[in-house]
Amino acid sequence: MLRALLGGLLLASWLAWLPAALAAVAPATLRLVVELDPGRGELQVEAVLRVPEAGYRFVLHESLQPQAASADGRVLPLRAAGSRGALRAWRVDAPAGAELRLRYGGRLPALEQARDHREVLQAMPPMASPAGSFLSSGSGWYPRPAELFAYEVDLVVRGGQPALVAGRLEHEQRPSAAGEPYRARFVFEHLADGIDLMAGPWVVRERLAAQADGRPLRLRTYFPAALDAEAGLAEAYLADSQRYIERYAGQIGAYPFTEFSVVASPLPTGFGMPTLTYIGEQVLRLPFIRASSLGHEVLHNWWGNGVLVDYARGNWSEGLTTFMADYAYKAEQSAAAAREMRLGWLRDFAALPAGAHAPLADFRSRTHGAAAAVGYGKAAMVFVMLQDEIGEDAFARGIRLFWARERFRIAGWDALRAAFEESAGRPLEGFFRQWLELPGGPAPRIERARVVEQGGQAVRLRVSLFQPAPVHALRLPLQLMAGERSETRVVEFAEGRAEVELAAGFVPEGVALDPELRLWRLPEAAQLPPILRQWIVAAAPRLVIADALGEVDGAVTGGRGAFAEAAQALAERLFERAPTAGHLAALSEEGGPVLLVGSDSAVAAVLARADLPAQPRGMPAGGSARVWTVHRDRRPALAVIAATDAAALSALQRPLPHYGSQSWLVFDGSRVSARGVWEAPGRMVAVER
Repeated sequence: MLRALLGGLLLASWLAWLPAALAAVAPATLRLVVELDPGRGELQVEAVLRVPEAGYRFVLHESLQPQAASADGRVLPLRAAGSRGALRAWRVDAPAGAELRLRYGGRLPALEQARDHREVLQAMPPMASPAGSFLSSGSGWYPRPAELFAYEVDLVVRGGQPALVAGRLEHEQRPSAAGEPYRARFVFEHLADGIDLMAGPWVVRERLAAQADGRPLRLRTYFPAALDAEAGLAEAYLADSQRYIERYAGQIGAYPFTEFSVVASPLPTGFGMPTLTYIGEQVLRLPFIRASSLGHEVLHNWWGNGVLVDYARGNWSEGLTTFMADYAYKAEQSAAAAREMRLGWLRDFAALPAGAHAPLADFRSRTHGAAAAVGYGKAAMVFVMLQDEIGEDAFARGIRLFWARERFRIAGWDALRAAFEESAGRPLEGFFRQWLELPGGPAPRIERARVVEQGGQAVRLRVSLFQPAPVHALRLPLQLMAGERSETRVVEFAEGRAEVELAAGFVPEGVALDPELRLWRLPEAAQLPPILRQWIVAAAPRLVIADALGEVDGAVTGGRGAFAEAAQALAERLFERAPTAGHLAALSEEGGPVLLVGSDSAVAAVLARADLPAQPRGMPAGGSARVWTVHRDRRPALAVIAATDAAALSALQRPLPHYGSQSWLVFDGSRVSARGVWEAPGRMVAVER
């Protein structure tokens, strides 16, 4: 994904009340000389920029204090100009167009290594420590000369740790003796929407290559010593980075930069910035990171960093990147793997509360599961449907045309639509309007199917279709089936009710709606196994702690013991909204989904009282903890977590929220040893003869 945007978006929303010319003056260049001491957490900066208008205001984090300001050599006073949260605004009365020189500094907050994967998506302060430093673009560590700007950054890092910002490395001086600082100069001559600074106790490895157009390509890994020592890992990242760059240069156009680095983060991040990706060091060892996540982040150098996103009109880059990276890799693996990914998107969407069905045009960045289901899943499916609509060749031409037109410019969905309209040779306004502006998705269904004419094996069917409001114009796949035989027809369906006639070369026994899941929609219940996402994003979840239920025979009574405390802490990590406490009756009373948590014996006692098995069929036994969902008609949705001891329950706090797409899991400590999704083959409507 692109860098954590929330801090930058909040900062941008606050800057909206600053002078309008701040965003209007372009191009602008910011020059920074940065001295960072990770051991002491101290930052000193000298910034040079052209004043966009008289009375220039800028914002810094509260840990940083302005020390001096001058314009064209004349000393100027600095005045406080308001605050919002941890950000402080300052005003300097310099004439428009003057060269302003600012000095500021302070002691930064320590790196918050306990942040989980959700918390790193929220606004973060600039942080520094020997374990690593991360000064995110939206944290207020530098003054912004304009909404978009180029920059030059000279880095001096005390203690000798390597450091970097996105851009071209023009100069580097590594320490040759103890006590010497690390020095580097980075230049980004294109327009950027921010600057992220990273430093850490890294070993740096490098590969130099040439791009197809002759430009140099510098590839790097910045890994801590233990990670770098793993045989072949850094070299594999360098080779795969080059492979992905060559892949997308061939599909889209030349790679827009001259470097790409994989930077290990002490935080659970997965951010993409121009020329680099900042990924949590704990996951860099995992094979799927190189197999998919790395390609996703490389591709962001075209989508989001090469063509900038017009966030005011919606973020298209995460969906397009997911489609051309994660989904494309699955499609190359097999048709079944691609279908499984589409099913995952639809399951995540179906798990959302109705009130979370925001239009795709409103998506800005992923700050919670509901936003991800729309901004990644729905957006990627829009590109699946668009490719089906206009064909692979026209889609590929549209991608290349969009890049050629919008490279290093801000672009929105309208620019994408215009490129695809030209490549397809027809208007697509209706297609984009409904999928971007209508919230949620359609819920079409087959109401009836019958034979209306038969002559030998030549058969005509009449199929009755229905979709509730708001009505979508759909290209609806219908599969006709009889034994091992099947044929698919695509029908146009743009009304609330319609009857369509289909010809078949055999007598079908049944008709299935979109069995390959190529349409964004709310699937029928028969296609929706319960998954943990339903509990994670629930609007009003309920928590039942089995070991705190004195009325259950065999349960551990005596109030909130170790199990109860571990269960409460786990629920706080798992749910996006605080759950309400429930009792045994919650398993049958109407209300939000219920999570039952506790020791093996206490959970088994509660399930026995509810006439449910201690563990469902098809799920392996064993493990230190087991998690599963239960499908129940006309009863509250139920998920269960049973553990051998309180420590096993506590071990789930970090990993469990990552498995929202699963129906069941078996854990050994914090490691998943088995997982799966309950079968949900879908519904076939029998054909009447």
